Amino acid sequence: MSHVGVPRGTVRKRRSLALLTTGVLTIPVLAGCSSGSEETSRGVPQDIAPAARQAVSDGSTVNWAVDALPATFNAFQADADSATTRITGALLPALFPMDASGQPKLNPDYLESAKIIEREPKQVVLYKLNQQAVWSDGREIGAPDFVAQWRALRGKDSAFWTARNSGYERIEKIERGADDLQVRVTFSKPYADWRSLFSPLYPKEITGSPDAFNDGARTTLKNTAGPFVLRSVSKAKGTVTLARNPRWWGDKAKLDTLVFRAVAAGDRTQALADGTVDVADIDASTADRIALARRDRGNNGQPLAHGPGSETTPAAALRSWALAHGSDEEAAETAQAAREKNRKAVVAYTAEQEGLRDFAVRKSLEPAYTQLALNGESGPLADDRVRRAVARALDREELARTVLGPLGLPAKPLGSHLALAGQPGYKDGSGALGDQNTKEAQALLADAGWTRGGAVQPPKDTKAGSEAEKKGAKGDAPGTEEDAEKEAAEGTKDDKEAKSEKAENEKKAGQAGEEEKAGKKTEQDGEGSTTEDSTTEDSTAEGENADRASADRASEDSAASRDEGLYIVGEDNKPGAHAPAQAVSTGGVSAVHVLAPARTAAAQSAALLRQAGALGEDGAVAAQDKQPGGAAGAYAPVGTAAPAPAAAKGQLGKDGKALTLRFVLPSGPGSQSLRSVGDKIAVMLEKIGIGTEIIKVPDESYFKDHVASGAYDLALYSWPATAYPATDGRPIYAKPEPATDGSLLVEQNYTRVGTDHIDQLFDQAAAELDEKAARELMKQADARIWAAAGSIPLFQRPQLVAVDKKLANVGAFGFAAPRYQDIGFKNRQAAGSPADRKK
Repeated sequence: MSHVGVPRGTVRKRRSLALLTTGVLTIPVLAGCSSGSEETSRGVPQDIAPAARQAVSDGSTVNWAVDALPATFNAFQADADSATTRITGALLPALFPMDASGQPKLNPDYLESAKIIEREPKQVVLYKLNQQAVWSDGREIGAPDFVAQWRALRGKDSAFWTARNSGYERIEKIERGADDLQVRVTFSKPYADWRSLFSPLYPKEITGSPDAFNDGARTTLKNTAGPFVLRSVSKAKGTVTLARNPRWWGDKAKLDTLVFRAVAAGDRTQALADGTVDVADIDASTADRIALARRDRGNNGQPLAHGPGSETTPAAALRSWALAHGSDEEAAETAQAAREKNRKAVVAYTAEQEGLRDFAVRKSLEPAYTQLALNGESGPLADDRVRRAVARALDREELARTVLGPLGLPAKPLGSHLALAGQPGYKDGSGALGDQNTKEAQALLADAGWTRGGAVQPPKDTKAGSEAEKKGAKGDAPGTEEDAEKEAAEGTKDDKEAKSEKAENEKKAGQAGEEEKAGKKTEQDGEGSTTEDSTTEDSTAEGENADRASADRASEDSAASRDEGLYIVGEDNKPGAHAPAQAVSTGGVSAVHVLAPARTAAAQSAALLRQAGALGEDGAVAAQDKQPGGAAGAYAPVGTAAPAPAAAKGQLGKDGKALTLRFVLPSGPGSQSLRSVGDKIAVMLEKIGIGTEIIKVPDESYFKDHVASGAYDLALYSWPATAYPATDGRPIYAKPEPATDGSLLVEQNYTRVGTDHIDQLFDQAAAELDEKAARELMKQADARIWAAAGSIPLFQRPQLVAVDKKLANVGAFGFAAPRYQDIGFKNRQAAGSPADRKK
């Protein structure tokens, strides 16, 4: 599913602008460039069960799950979302969709050719249109459509409510060519990413007037030019229904109808099992369920070894029976009710498993990556030395293995902000920052003035960018060597006292604590897998791995639901307190994914979180349940501050202030794995003396109220891949600039970290018409983004899609745009067959 959703899809992903009040930060520009080398390995291939068109039957209907009905069908408006992208991909022209390697590829359904025909004195691009290309009303696609879209998006007419205009403002004029099938576009200044323009292309009836653009295209598209047309939208049913386009000039669509159906993340397992949907992005737990269903296909009606009641021991079952048939009427009534409830749960679970047997899990890497964002606006992270120390404390390979390893996907950390592995020009630029090195990280912190004896007590109620921090920052000054030695001596004294008290407590705990440690260690040995295979032997192994993973996830989900308050990593002197306990649970929040590049904060909030469920698990129970010697935070009521001074755990401080970073994470049930990654990062930072306050917030407010507004020190969110980094990457990494009202225009640079040099490299690349030279400029920019240490790429996100196993040419598309006209059932199905799961 889309996590924090990335539009899966079809056309170029772009970012909207955001005007926020923030602080300015610049960092030194390093003289050196990336030390990485050009990548020659391929990215992970797509997994769509490809089949030749002649092997796909005509007719039938496919139901495809989306997060929600689209807020608008106008992809250029601020509230356009992943559903907008998915649906318009089947309805409107995309002139240069991405191919399987993440490159823009000319679409012959709409273009015979498109190329630069003049470079001096000005850049001129000539489009030659497919002579058969027409809108659904029969009118030819032509220059008037290009002109209307340019005028709507160039930013000169404020009557058009548009969220983006990148590239359109560089166009000087658009003219008809030698005939009606030629469109001549002249640029006022060079634009390397000209292929990004006019995708999707809307008819002039929509882009020709503000009313049609702003309101008309929100709820319907009367004129389209794709393999399908829009038949109906039903808010009551939560569906958008497309029908085969009778005027389509390309390969005829195999399906009669394509229905996009709004299905929440938590309802997708049931929707798949009962035949409501045929295609759905899923999380790792649902993938496990499908693997188990395939394994159990030949169990001859035997009870399942997983699911409700599967962990009941014979002794517990016997005791339950005895209570249900005992003489104590009250106890018997309670036991009977519990047994009946369990019986119904087993029946329902078994029925779901039978339905899931008809599905396959298709997997690849999503064209998006997860990063650790460091807010450089104020506080400790305003110092680039602290940011670089955080970055060099991270074992990115371990984090990648945690997420991708259990899914059987390549677990390699990402080495670029501006390209993904497999894309042209990908180069690992992380060498500009340096590899993981604890000693180097500690040296950077020491150089920044953070010492082990520098904190007398942990700060209270201090938020990123708060007035308290700003006042503290004004008073911060490097102490003398004598002061440092004195503070260190006092810290040593505190250490001794803390160790003495700790020894007393451990002695009282006795053998019970040792047994608990051993038990917790045993729990860490299992790890799940969702690897899919068609053979009985492999599916059996899959099912066993999925069984273990499912059990681990259930344990973590249970722990995650507790109300545990705030825990500060590194400020609890209890044995084994390495990972943060969870913050106050919000409960009842549906899983969504969170992805920053959506066109508004609301869309980004709906994007950044749901994919968290698809990240996979590390086979671990909640962090607080795995602490040797007891659960962190279990020694005092919720909300009680950890009693030990920071020095007792070796936490660094400066001028009486502990080095503690506020780590904001989503709290929804679909983001357990994202929180697991956050827990691991917290442990890594603790090793170099940095404490973290793990704060869990509701999914719907995670991006808008925390990431976009700057109310965080550390956060995990994602950006989508792009074929146009010079255009799409600039607003993400541009140096914030003062606005006329005194605030700052941060665009999408939510880390507030940037430099003039990075901006210059982006501008040069955007104007460089030599593709090779432009890529070299982007590699230099990436190296400097690494060196600034505001954004640390971790891994490319996994893509898990449940698909009816008889469907072809659909699944985990990776970089590539779907060819909707090729999707269909490999065997002939009656119309409406998705409702009849007995194929």
